[in-house]
Amino acid sequence: MKLYTYFRSSASYRLRIALNLKGIAYDSIPVHLLRNGGEQLLPAYRDINPAALVPSLDDDGVVLTQSLAIMEYLDETHAATPLLPPDAPGRATVRALAMLIAGDTHPLTNLRVLKYIKRDLGLSEEVKLEWYRHWMREGLASVEALLARETGDGVFCHGDAATIADCCLAPLVYNAERFEIDMSPYPYIVRIVAHCNSLPAFAAAHPSQQPDAE
Repeated sequence: MKLYTYFRSSASYRLRIALNLKGIAYDSIPVHLLRNGGEQLLPAYRDINPAALVPSLDDDGVVLTQSLAIMEYLDETHAATPLLPPDAPGRATVRALAMLIAGDTHPLTNLRVLKYIKRDLGLSEEVKLEWYRHWMREGLASVEALLARETGDGVFCHGDAATIADCCLAPLVYNAERFEIDMSPYPYIVRIVAHCNSLPAFAAAHPSQQPDAE
């Protein structure tokens, strides 16, 4: 497998965790999102992913995009270490948590959105940061409320094993901490991510451990 990735990309980070949890070997192909205006915008990469986003996964010629879709593909093609619960309510709960992060929160704080706010709209760095922190706090609060209802004293987002929700949550917290967001209002999130980050699959996927880390 070939994984087109960027070390700080939340979506790439999710997929690296999932691949590690399943013990699937892959070749990492860095796509720098800032260098030379963004390598993801070059025609060679657009041929791989027309949306010019990372990650993309090439599984022996089958090219896939969108981190959540790829994680479900991995679950369907590699049965070991499932990333979704066995029951329908559990799967729906995990998917809802994952989509709250990847579908509702992350798009508002994505690099291309932040670049548009500053470069195209001409707004200040301070406004850009306030935008980011506002939507990140909104997302964190929503996730925290769902986890408070769902997890009890559990060490993962759902049940006793890591799921796609945990794969999404760890990168969310990484970015929140990068932008100096106070995490004290979110004790369930903090506890779960601390446990996840103690696991080798999560630690090896961390941005600081990637070959393109800066």
